[in-house]
Amino acid sequence: MTDSLLTPVTDDDGAPFWEYAARGELRIQACASPACGELRFPPRPCCPHCRSFDSEWRRMSGKGRIWSYVLPHPPLLPAYAAQAPYNAVVVELADAPRIRLVGNVVTGADAALDSVDPARLRIGAKVHAVFAAGAGGVTVPRWLLERS
Repeated sequence: MTDSLLTPVTDDDGAPFWEYAARGELRIQACASPACGELRFPPRPCCPHCRSFDSEWRRMSGKGRIWSYVLPHPPLLPAYAAQAPYNAVVVELADAPRIRLVGNVVTGADAALDSVDPARLRIGAKVHAVFAAGAGGVTVPRWLLERS
């Protein structure tokens, strides 16, 4: 990928997400209060359910399904024009159905954003996470279609 593509912004609350991604792990922040334990994304300092400031990062399976997707026409940013038509997907995690992550479906971790034929994308299609070095050296989760 080129450095002119979008770079994820890291902050104190979300930094662990990116650190785990760099290790090839998909982890989601969870409330560490024994009475709560709710998962939350995006990461934030306080649990919206019980207001606890205690948190932990739980490992996810990396499996999910396409909840929604779009094929930008035309690409909104010039750096993405060479990779059109590419997809942007919202993935609902299998082990945390209320958690949804945005990314791209590709044929391999380091494949181009346009590597999957758009005709193969379907709402509900099963996917699993892989990790690739993204813009600015940040490792990002991407998604591979499961074989049906």
